Amino acid sequence: MIIERVLGNLHDLPDTGLAAYAGLHREKVVLPSAQLVKRIQRATTDHGKEIGIRLPAGSADLRDGDILHVEETNMIVVSVPPTDVLVIAPRTITEMGITAHSLGNRHLQAQFFDEASEYGADVMVCAYDHTVEDYLRHNAVPYTRQERVMPVPFRHAEHSH
Repeated sequence: MIIERVLGNLHDLPDTGLAAYAGLHREKVVLPSAQLVKRIQRATTDHGKEIGIRLPAGSADLRDGDILHVEETNMIVVSVPPTDVLVIAPRTITEMGITAHSLGNRHLQAQFFDEASEYGADVMVCAYDHTVEDYLRHNAVPYTRQERVMPVPFRHAEHSH
């Protein structure tokens, strides 16, 4: 089976939309965060079904909850395992600026969230790295280490010097 488009996302559907899928068995294709950016790939569901994913150029990255296929009694949904991350919550704008600058020199992939997010605070989230944790601990910057399903995959930013 070749998947050529995403049919929707379970997390974006209103409760009335979820009801349409209520009786269907959810077969999962587990994709680590790094694979979400690939438009063309092979994958195997948790039931051993091999699928090909071939999305058109310009398609959005895959996300946790994306619906790839629907049949009478079954649906195939993307499931993203949690990523080991550091959730960094500087106390002041100065602490934030110094921390972001210091970590930016390492070319880390990071995502930023405000207090309206699931984090409930203004935070910077990056993939776990022991040297980053050491920097944060050494400089007394508040942080926690968590397992999180990230809303979008970490993506390497292009840069030049």
